[in-house]
Amino acid sequence: MTNWTLAARAAKMNPSVIREILKVTEKPGIISLAGGLPSPKTFPVEAFAKACEVVLGHDGAASLQYAASEGYAPLRQAIADHLPWNVDPDQVLITTGSQQALDLIAKVLIDEGSRVLVETPTYLGALQAFTPMEPHVVSVASDDEGVLIDDLVAQTGSGASKARFLYVLPNFQNPTGRTMSEARRAALVAKAAELGLPLVEDNPYGDLWFDNPPPAPLTARNPEGCIYMGSFSKVLAPGLRLGYLVAPKAVYPKLLQAKQAADLHTPGFNQRMVAEVIKGGFLDRHVPTIRALYKHQRDAMLEALEREMAGLGVEWNSPQGGMFLWLRLPQGMNAIELLPEAVERNVAFVPGAAFYADNADVRTLRLSFVTASAAQINTGIAALAAAIRARQTAA
Repeated sequence: MTNWTLAARAAKMNPSVIREILKVTEKPGIISLAGGLPSPKTFPVEAFAKACEVVLGHDGAASLQYAASEGYAPLRQAIADHLPWNVDPDQVLITTGSQQALDLIAKVLIDEGSRVLVETPTYLGALQAFTPMEPHVVSVASDDEGVLIDDLVAQTGSGASKARFLYVLPNFQNPTGRTMSEARRAALVAKAAELGLPLVEDNPYGDLWFDNPPPAPLTARNPEGCIYMGSFSKVLAPGLRLGYLVAPKAVYPKLLQAKQAADLHTPGFNQRMVAEVIKGGFLDRHVPTIRALYKHQRDAMLEALEREMAGLGVEWNSPQGGMFLWLRLPQGMNAIELLPEAVERNVAFVPGAAFYADNADVRTLRLSFVTASAAQINTGIAALAAAIRARQTAA
């Protein structure tokens, strides 16, 4: 009998809580407010069908061949041109989704025991990407405007124990939906530069604003002190698995080497398809349709919460873009314990505890408003309120 010996780091890997919850949502009749899935209504299928003909007709052999690890040059140029600061396309690395960018950053910047700073709470997928490198992940206290600068200073450390970087999502954050204010961005970039602390800025949702665009990216304010990540998953289609990072020249070569070791290159066909689709200002026409849909569904959720949660002691925010809303249950309640009772009423959500690196707030939960219809949102929020009410009555 063969005995497989796993690496010590493998013991620290855990399944995605969200992916496990999504299995529950496959049950017939479940209204899922759980997954962070873009609405399939937003996928430009016709545009991709036309692009497919063009790519295969004009560049078929090259699109199906091995390619440069850095990515397809016209796509890298288009990304550099789109970003709101002066970006050299040679600093753009195309990745297999921005999740791979997190993995590459972890491999290049984290040693065992390295101190890594994150927001409170933070993106679960980042915690999963960092964990195999066995870091010491530390939460920085945060409020509705983002990380608190005083606590950032306190948690950065010094010498051999100094934090390697702060990972931050300034725009319509996953999971909370909050957006970092202009004042907080300016203060964060200035303080990080003073401390010599690199920033890893993740921006998959930044184009999904409802009324006003968010303030300028952190990286635009100090390009040499930041690595920036973006994605086509939320503005085109997640199944393409197409993301990118923009890195200072001091770190880019090592990220490229990690990419080469991981998968040689992101699929060239997908890259050419996206480059073809976004020609001629397509995103300028397409993304506003996504914003309008998501704003309508956010409004439906806010109205349902106001109506159904009245008097229950539940708190929630009003995100100005993105895909998520953050809710806090009354004192004494636990979202993990509430979930099966909600599922019995045919509604699912994501408990918030999974998004904390430490000291989790078990009263929190994440709701997604983008895949369910307004009618489903109304039904789902009513069912969630019923589950909360039943638990309060039982107590």
